[in-house]
Amino acid sequence: MTSAEKNASIIKSTAKRLGFDFCGIAKAGFLEEEAPKLEDWLNRNYNGEMGYLANHFDKRLDPTKLVEGAKTVVSLIYNYYPAEELQSESSAIKLAKYAYGEDYHFVIRDKLNEFLEILRDEIGEIDGRSFVDSAPVMERQWAQKAGLGWLGKNSLLLNRKQGSFFFLSELIIDLEVSPDTPLAKDYCGTCTACIDACPTDAIVGNGVIDGSRCISYLTIELKDAIPDVFKGKMENWAFGCDICQDVCPWNRFSKPNQEPRFQPSDELKELTKSDWKEITEETFRRVFKKSAVKRTKLVGLNRNIDFLNSK
Repeated sequence: MTSAEKNASIIKSTAKRLGFDFCGIAKAGFLEEEAPKLEDWLNRNYNGEMGYLANHFDKRLDPTKLVEGAKTVVSLIYNYYPAEELQSESSAIKLAKYAYGEDYHFVIRDKLNEFLEILRDEIGEIDGRSFVDSAPVMERQWAQKAGLGWLGKNSLLLNRKQGSFFFLSELIIDLEVSPDTPLAKDYCGTCTACIDACPTDAIVGNGVIDGSRCISYLTIELKDAIPDVFKGKMENWAFGCDICQDVCPWNRFSKPNQEPRFQPSDELKELTKSDWKEITEETFRRVFKKSAVKRTKLVGLNRNIDFLNSK
């Protein structure tokens, strides 16, 4: 076994020990095929008001410019699929499943920090950085390159054993590691379930999303008023949206996560529709103290709920 193969074995066993569901490895370098796609997507203003997505164009495409001396990108999958949905009634206020529990940035960041410490103990000095949706890293493309799945028509990474209800994160390190083989096949075939189900017509091409029309963007990223053109199309989503994932046939393989920090609090589960409408700053801070929902602040959440109730 070469040192690169041994490093790969250590990385994958560590990932499993820390609770990651899948781990894939790719050689760091320039994502040549993605450059024209990203440029075209930005030119069409599909990023809406997310101006930050146009920043650091070169770094976004080449992790060696993001992490000096980078040789390897380790991609990791961490399941967040819940045991049950919070909102079972069709009229209920809905949150995306990833926001049921503690903010994933904190949960996975802790694991990634421990991951690097273990690698340094077992292998030696390693320079690198960990990322969880926190820097200009094209995480889905790297996960595909690392053999963890393929990009579906809804642009999300799909895994044949787990669907898409998971978080992606990365370690970009200066260690030589044997890479995995990219998954060459697209297993979506002729299925258009996600395209057909999207109420705001945000999926404008195979794997291409007009972010400015996506319910997740409208309820989280957009800071101004939600355009009236989307009235009656939000399907009660007040934070994020799971529609394109809920209808995806591959998500029949989703299994409940085993992460205690992702479990919803009793208080969140007990919120009624009237509670949502009358939520106070004190209640908001208490219920969403460690939640990703804090991103919208109470004023943003109220804006979303008011829009859902407007005619």
